[in-house]
Amino acid sequence: MSNARTPVPQPIDDFEGWLAAFAQPTVLLELASLALCVLLAWVLVRALRQVLGRAERSILFGRKDLDGVLFPLLLLCLGFGARALLDRYINIAVLNLAVPVLLALVAIRTGVKVLQIAFSQAGWVRALEHTISWLAWLAMVLWVSGLLPALLNALDQISWKVGNAHLSVRNIIEGLLTASVVMIITLWMSAGIEARLLRSATGGELSLRKALSNATRALLMFVGLIVALSAVGIDLTALSVLGGALGVGIGLGLQKLAANYVSGFVILTERNLRIGDFVKVENFEGVITEINARYTVVRGQTGRESIVPNEVLISTRVENLSLEDAVVAQSTQVQVGFDSDVPQVMDLLRDAALAQPRVLKDPAPSVQLSQFAADGLEFTLVYWIKDLQNGQGNLRSDVNVAVLQALRAHAVVIPAPVRPTPVLVSTTPPFVV
Repeated sequence: MSNARTPVPQPIDDFEGWLAAFAQPTVLLELASLALCVLLAWVLVRALRQVLGRAERSILFGRKDLDGVLFPLLLLCLGFGARALLDRYINIAVLNLAVPVLLALVAIRTGVKVLQIAFSQAGWVRALEHTISWLAWLAMVLWVSGLLPALLNALDQISWKVGNAHLSVRNIIEGLLTASVVMIITLWMSAGIEARLLRSATGGELSLRKALSNATRALLMFVGLIVALSAVGIDLTALSVLGGALGVGIGLGLQKLAANYVSGFVILTERNLRIGDFVKVENFEGVITEINARYTVVRGQTGRESIVPNEVLISTRVENLSLEDAVVAQSTQVQVGFDSDVPQVMDLLRDAALAQPRVLKDPAPSVQLSQFAADGLEFTLVYWIKDLQNGQGNLRSDVNVAVLQALRAHAVVIPAPVRPTPVLVSTTPPFVV
């Protein structure tokens, strides 16, 4: 790391000097120029939003015009320009304080917005956001008060030697700061690429684009990690030993994990399973709601979600009920008495199925006399549906109720099963006189 010192504004040594600096008549001119910068930055943000058509949530624009990164960034640039212009004619007081504040605000907004977009579901993001805010405001206070150079010099004196490298607390802090900036930029780039890839994508195209998005993020994170380690001062040749140990670990103890990641890549590239497909995996039926690199989320009709490892989807039998044709057959059986009118029963069963709005008329329901059971004639009713996502058990119940009502209305007997009467065997010994 370089030992060059960052230029800082002239500190205000005492409270009287602070009041004297802000008691100058030219402070009103500085406040007016700062207000003009705020208004101009707001107008530019609104104009850019309308030109680019960015109405959705984004890092630069945020949900509104003022909560994104672009507004404080433009305000910081305008503040620098105003300070450079007014510094030729008057003594600057307000703008010397405003510029560090705006710089801290830009750092906070950038870190927080990028983390919110990149890790929207993570619970630890909130704590990290607060940490970034506190550190940024602390650095701003130290900068304005003039204590930052003295603190950096003191930290530079705390040093030690590690091998051939000479490290100090200041070097470590600067390296961590550089690594954080690199990682924030990397996450920002990956979030922008992911948003562009997933925009207006559906079905199989969505799965393929999500695979490309995950691969791009992993590649950018790897490059950012390498750059960050170089900035900290870590010798990258030492990573070869780590890579060899990691390879051995994957070969011995992480076989399942590696198999899941490889299976996820195969699923996303072959596109046999897509987001929105209705599948049956190991007696669990549901809609695929998410395909990740390691696992797939299947949401059942009851609201329960099953997290299925991708290796299971590759190595076991999976029924994809919406891969080619959404039309699916259902069936139900019923027994009637031997003396029933067979054509009448078949017509009643067919009409009961057609009375349900979800049952398709083409192909039409069919009824077969399936077998001569011990208690009566068994009929099988087969009908077709194409809205499997609306449930199967509820429709089968409606069809069975309609069949029962139709048979009762036409006095068709549904025989009760005949069971043999149990014989009671006495275990009491005979009475002997």
